[in-house]
Amino acid sequence: MVRIGIMLPSRETAMTGAHDAAGLVKFAVAAEDAGFDSVWIGDSPLARTRVDPLPLLAAAAATTSRVQLGTAALTATLRHPLLGAHTAATVDQLSAGRLVLGVGAGFPLPESRAEFSALGISFDERVGRLDETVAIWRASWSGAAGFDGRYWSLDDLSAALPAASHAGPPVWLAGSDTSRVVRRVARHYDGWLPFLPSVDAYARAWTAIGDLTDRPITAAMYATINLDPDAAKARAELDGYVQRYYRRPLDQMATVQAYFGGSAEECTDWLHRYLDAGAEHLVLRLGTLDAQRQLDALAETPPALRAR
Repeated sequence: MVRIGIMLPSRETAMTGAHDAAGLVKFAVAAEDAGFDSVWIGDSPLARTRVDPLPLLAAAAATTSRVQLGTAALTATLRHPLLGAHTAATVDQLSAGRLVLGVGAGFPLPESRAEFSALGISFDERVGRLDETVAIWRASWSGAAGFDGRYWSLDDLSAALPAASHAGPPVWLAGSDTSRVVRRVARHYDGWLPFLPSVDAYARAWTAIGDLTDRPITAAMYATINLDPDAAKARAELDGYVQRYYRRPLDQMATVQAYFGGSAEECTDWLHRYLDAGAEHLVLRLGTLDAQRQLDALAETPPALRAR
């Protein structure tokens, strides 16, 4: 079944100078009421500052009943693995197992490097530390006797807080389609959340993952959209959003991330190409500072995608 998720505008509210955690919880309720299957939130204490995702999702767990609650993406290595596992298990229990942890190693940008440095964490070791962090999470949730890795050694995890299930929340890797990422997804992760601008590249990557493993892995896709019957107006607003968010123009960012500006019908056609290429769960970011207006415009898209 196709699942459609929406990003909570946590960074967007910060870009306007209003860190509105309570408003984000209300937005999650509105997304559930509009028929979306999941709500997601990003993570960054300094580089692209926003509210902490896991406490926010705990509040959303208490005010929603159906939607999955996800991070897209949690920079997991910014937290000690045991504390990260403990917090995630708490949110998973509060949500009755609705938590999905999309994780990322951090963009190779100067502001991300500075964020790691401020927390005393090696940026150059971030990929290896991420995979080991996830392994510790799973060991913690299952009450393992201990863990001995390259970066951490933990003698006894038997008293660690369990998640809602023995396996714990599913963990998806957010990343591009390099051969290294594909191998990591096939080996370690329950899902993959890329933002590929090329449908063909998306399809090829999933073929490569299928050649490496027969484990069930959720095929997700992250895309940024702006809906308006006037395509030129939608692209202009999207460009302004991207320049303010990344300090880079849309044309540059669109070479590495998936963006769409245009009508709801055209957007449905565009997203359907990813579904044809194997996508099962779409995570949509609203490329605007007027998120409620875009949510209203997008409300009919999930049933249209499912109907197609």
